[in-house]
Amino acid sequence: LLIIFFNPRLIRHILFVTAQHPNLPSSRAYVELDEELNTKFWHDKAQSIVSNKLEQHKKLNENRAKNIILFLGDGMSVHTIAATRNFMGDSNKQVFFEKFPYVGLSKTYAVDERTPDSANTATAYLSGVKANYGTIGVNAQVQRRDCYAATNSSTHTQSIAQWAQEAGKWAGLVTTARVTHASPAGVYAHVANREWEYDAKITKDGCSAELNTDIARQLVEWPVGKDLRVVLGGGRAYFRDEHLHDEEGILGLRQDGRDLINDWQQDKQQKGAEAHYVWSRRGLTDLNLDKTDYLLGLFDVSHCPYHGDRSRSNLDYAEPSLSEMTEAAIKLLSRNEQGYFLFVESGRIDMAHHDTLARKALEDTKEFAHTVEMARKLTSEEDTLIVVTSDHSHTMSINGYPYRRQNILSLAPNLATDEIPFTILSYANGPGYDNTYDEQGRIDLSGVDTNKPDFKFPATVPLNSETHGAEDVGVFASGPHEHFFSGNYEQSTIPALMAFAADIGP
Repeated sequence: LLIIFFNPRLIRHILFVTAQHPNLPSSRAYVELDEELNTKFWHDKAQSIVSNKLEQHKKLNENRAKNIILFLGDGMSVHTIAATRNFMGDSNKQVFFEKFPYVGLSKTYAVDERTPDSANTATAYLSGVKANYGTIGVNAQVQRRDCYAATNSSTHTQSIAQWAQEAGKWAGLVTTARVTHASPAGVYAHVANREWEYDAKITKDGCSAELNTDIARQLVEWPVGKDLRVVLGGGRAYFRDEHLHDEEGILGLRQDGRDLINDWQQDKQQKGAEAHYVWSRRGLTDLNLDKTDYLLGLFDVSHCPYHGDRSRSNLDYAEPSLSEMTEAAIKLLSRNEQGYFLFVESGRIDMAHHDTLARKALEDTKEFAHTVEMARKLTSEEDTLIVVTSDHSHTMSINGYPYRRQNILSLAPNLATDEIPFTILSYANGPGYDNTYDEQGRIDLSGVDTNKPDFKFPATVPLNSETHGAEDVGVFASGPHEHFFSGNYEQSTIPALMAFAADIGP
């Protein structure tokens, strides 16, 4: 004690180490698992993993992939996946696709930006070409909002959906966002601005809506889009004129007098195909998929609701979930003996993060993982390659020193130096700043219910919308040539790997 008392440097060191790694009392809610107290449990667990890897390497799955399903968790960072594990109950949990035998990391940057968006990344993981921020289905010769560059078809990239169609396979897409939104648009569209989902958005940017074809029209009129066998998601208002009411009495947004849904139906009738348009969950569930050649489902005027809000707002009877839409898509596409390519996006993980609504992001990630599990059970590892990835990350982090099974949405057990608690989850920036600081300083959240779905988690920098992150994202693979997807690589490599597995594409 005398040595410590007369040694200020030692005192500072002890205080510093204690601040870095606080010695917190054990959680009263924590109950040890007896098995985890034994050394043998951890050794056996490791040996089981080693054994599984040895079995995988004894016989690599080098079958040709008849079918490919690409699952995209929009904005699903590695932190989001880890937080979802805890949201499910414990750190030792695994979301389903984490059990896939091969995992890699992809680099997500745009040609002109370090931090990407969902448009340029869609071009990368669907067509194998890195592009400029905000552009879809075009190479980097096209700058965002250029009125003319994207009208030159030499700048257009080919998506893996097009490669599949050219090989005789069927193709489709499922999303909880608008079907014209950045990620799904990467399947079929070519535009200089991701916002050009309907004609008025093009003219707003001072460009010609006749010279530039909006994304909704490309879905209905252009070869890849009009040949998609399944299109399920939101975005009804983008297909109908502003003077036309939809099935729920809501006016559209187009200004060209068009009803593109009617145009889609007429095109399929002229082909003599059995085509169906549905706008509700009941319409989808009542459909005979065995007698459906083409299916268009637009279940909301804009984006589909957050998964958790479906039950909280009594919408689960009205609009299908991601898993329900995906199941319908797989059943329809599976009728083609030559196989299929299916793109499935959980689009609202990203939107929840932008609003710093961490609970909703984790709820949608949990449903996304459930959908992947369902798809794997409906298909065979022998002929169906499933790849799960994200387009980009977000700035949410898991911080503090939470107890092992502590609610991930709660406050960390250790106080900050201002003697005020802080949340386990927080963002580097975003609207959650309003729950972080006021005129007196940092806000005390002790009496706040941070479990509420609409609670905005704290953010350091005030922004109306939280930004994306620039770090790598995970890639998980199961099925033919799954072993190709390990390592660290450009995001634009993903479609080349999938195409090789299926022997399609250039």
